[in-house]
Amino acid sequence: MSLIIVLLGIVGLVILIGYFKFDTFLSFILVSAGIGLGLGMSISEVSAALQKGIGSTLGFLVIILGCGAMLGKLVADSGAAQRIADSLIAFFPRKYIQWAVVLTGFLVGIPMFYSVGFVILVPLVFTIAAATRLPLLYIGLPMLSALSVTHGYLPPHPAPTALVGQFGADIGTTLLYGLIVAIPAIVLGGPVFAKTLKHYNPKPLAEFMNPKRFTDAEMPGLGLSLFSALLPVVLLGSGAILNLVVDEGSSFLPIIRFIGDPVMAMIVSILVSIFTLGTFQGRSIPEVSKSLESAIKGIAMILLIIAGAGALKSILVESEVSAFIGQKLASMDLSPLVMAWGIAAVIRVCVGSATVAGLTSAGIVAPLIPLTGAEPNLMVLATGAGSLMFSHVNDSGFWLFKEFFNMTVMDTLKTWSIMETIVSVVGLIGILTLNYFIT
Repeated sequence: MSLIIVLLGIVGLVILIGYFKFDTFLSFILVSAGIGLGLGMSISEVSAALQKGIGSTLGFLVIILGCGAMLGKLVADSGAAQRIADSLIAFFPRKYIQWAVVLTGFLVGIPMFYSVGFVILVPLVFTIAAATRLPLLYIGLPMLSALSVTHGYLPPHPAPTALVGQFGADIGTTLLYGLIVAIPAIVLGGPVFAKTLKHYNPKPLAEFMNPKRFTDAEMPGLGLSLFSALLPVVLLGSGAILNLVVDEGSSFLPIIRFIGDPVMAMIVSILVSIFTLGTFQGRSIPEVSKSLESAIKGIAMILLIIAGAGALKSILVESEVSAFIGQKLASMDLSPLVMAWGIAAVIRVCVGSATVAGLTSAGIVAPLIPLTGAEPNLMVLATGAGSLMFSHVNDSGFWLFKEFFNMTVMDTLKTWSIMETIVSVVGLIGILTLNYFIT
């Protein structure tokens, strides 16, 4: 009976968000409370579980996501994103232009939320396609595959970062594994798939063709831009690598753990970037603060959605149905990585949002880790890969692509949706391959 109640709750969540377009945070709270009461919890127990879930989830994430959003905003407002993009495009010959936009999407996508990176970089793609007279999707899809993979797989993006906390993974190790898995997913979903799309000839609307452009004097240098944008990756990655090779008794261990601590890494990164992309570029502290404030406003709803997902997980855990579901899933003759990917993929297709799909899966998937001994970092990646599966008409990213590229719904399904499916499936294959070598 408990499984039926949980399934009805998940179906209710899908209907509220996907069909009625009800507020996602409130949908999570209503469904969580309904599941708790249906499972026999008292009102006070439900209330306590909701508070516990929201508090424990946001406690880890507020600093990381807040600093991540602020860093992305500084990268955009300072012209650093444009500097990185322009420099890479100028460096690569015309026949390698696909790889230039892939690298641009990847480097800009790490510190920047997907929708922001999309709006900043897609007009650049239009300009490049017009200048080189290459097919638009041949240029655009590789960049979007890189943006999508960083959004779904890699911290400090919302869903992967939240899953790290809920699965008990290590954010630095998840980032390193994610970088390894991301490469084949981006290559196959981007440049390789885009080679089959040269016959498409979309005509973007004129209003999307002329974005704000910084002058050369207004932008920071390439070295400073790359250093600032990638500093969290450098700190977290270095900390994870050094932690593996340095002896437990080493006097350098406290320094290494400081470098690799995700909260410290993000705080250091944003403080450095306030100088390198702010005051060092001649911007006043009030100007920089204004950018930082607008970045925080932009992620308020994302934080609430993550909080709602934390509430759902807490209800499942406190009612003990989470452990029951975990035992049932663990008894199935199927890899927990495949199960995590599959559950997230089904919810993604139903709900549309990759973030919601990943976070909703967490409460169902988390018990598999202690029960099966699955590698937590790879479980984060498997859930993230599943959350990218087959974006279609219920996903805002689908419509963002369709409208900017001025394509029909059917052509968007044949291009964008297939690209998302490729990066999801290739990601799972890469995760299973990596699991073979590290476990």
